[in-house]
Amino acid sequence: MSRATGTPARGWHAFFWIAAAFNLAVGAAGFAGQSEGAIELVVSLLVFCFGVIYALVARDPLRFAPVLWAGVLGKLGVVVLLGLPNWRSGGDPLIGTVVAGDLLFALVFLAFLLGPARRAG
Repeated sequence: MSRATGTPARGWHAFFWIAAAFNLAVGAAGFAGQSEGAIELVVSLLVFCFGVIYALVARDPLRFAPVLWAGVLGKLGVVVLLGLPNWRSGGDPLIGTVVAGDLLFALVFLAFLLGPARRAG
């Protein structure tokens, strides 16, 4: 956090734009490759919508920091549900990679929430 302005360091803005792009891309890819049922479409829509939320956070990280708790819970939930099956032999490497990205984002979201956002609050 910048002590002079009370705003998070510029790197946080960039990080949350990257998180937004990740979710927007994964969600859009889910729509594009969709030949399956409604559940997959709903999941793709929700992933895409979280990308919109992360874009809002990127614009004003301290103001929108509390919504990141939903992101932490969602991403850790995905890790619990899909991580081990797709990180083991026989799992889907693409899903495993996306889940690894979710784990990384969840951990950095926590670092922001327990660091700069907490100090500012």
